[in-house]
Amino acid sequence: MNLPTTWKIYVAGHQGMVGSALVRALIERGHPADGLVLRPRPQLDLTDAAAVQAFLDAEKPDLILVAAARVGGIHANSTYPAEFLRQNLAIALNLVHGAYRARVPRLLYLGSSCIYPRLAPQPMPEDCLLSSALEPTNEPYAIAKISGLKLCQYYRKQYGVLFHSAMPTNLYGRADNYHPKNSHVIPALLRRFHEARAAHAPEVVLWGTGNPRREFLHADDCADAILHLCSLPNPPDWINVGTGTDVTVRELAELVAETVGYQGDLVQDVTKPDGSPRKLLDTTRLRATGWAPKISLRDGLRDAYADFCARLKAGTLRDE
Repeated sequence: MNLPTTWKIYVAGHQGMVGSALVRALIERGHPADGLVLRPRPQLDLTDAAAVQAFLDAEKPDLILVAAARVGGIHANSTYPAEFLRQNLAIALNLVHGAYRARVPRLLYLGSSCIYPRLAPQPMPEDCLLSSALEPTNEPYAIAKISGLKLCQYYRKQYGVLFHSAMPTNLYGRADNYHPKNSHVIPALLRRFHEARAAHAPEVVLWGTGNPRREFLHADDCADAILHLCSLPNPPDWINVGTGTDVTVRELAELVAETVGYQGDLVQDVTKPDGSPRKLLDTTRLRATGWAPKISLRDGLRDAYADFCARLKAGTLRDE
């Protein structure tokens, strides 16, 4: 079901991986381009409460999709914990409270599977939230995302606004961030194997044991799920978005190497941290609403790598 074409929709973070996927999906579904409200970071600082409020008061969107966040992998989370907590808390508070004050009727906040405990039952159901300790390597980001989820839940409960959240698994796809140290695992591997192949490097060193299991969802599937949830008249306060299947980090690395065409050795540096042993989402609730992913990991990696190569050639690769 498509959203009404008369809606004015603000996509926060439209230049990022999920935000750009949302814009593509809306346009492909026939939503008029002039019905989308888009502001790049230099024009609107989402950590500035006054600026966000003035913007929302002026635009008065019918729906806000919050895909803006400061994100990164284990290294980035460990190096910049204060920034990850502060900036993501500010984005959530400014947009949720600002939307309420501007009388925006509907908002979807994009969270993350890292909100769940480190040793959560597998697959992780929505109701295991806050049942035990978080994974230390991404705790600041997780705390910020939990706060955003709870803001939506309590504003909905107290004020009657339709603010709700989606908790996606690990995402990848077009317009990803390929910083050599601060990116997530798939873009990091794509870049590392691409550069290793070009340099004829005999081996690539990977962090950790390679044993942890991870679930991956293409950003285009995530966008499709988000728009599906926004078409539901009474969605849950928060709901998991994933594939329901996972692979080991080693298996992922081998698949990325195959995708890129790298034929050297893969060496594990076991002195580096693994992170959570497993992160697989229980997607029972989402599938019960009639949604299922369409893009396989193998096909998704091919799509992401083609986008990486095109952006690298054009000089537009994100490297933040």
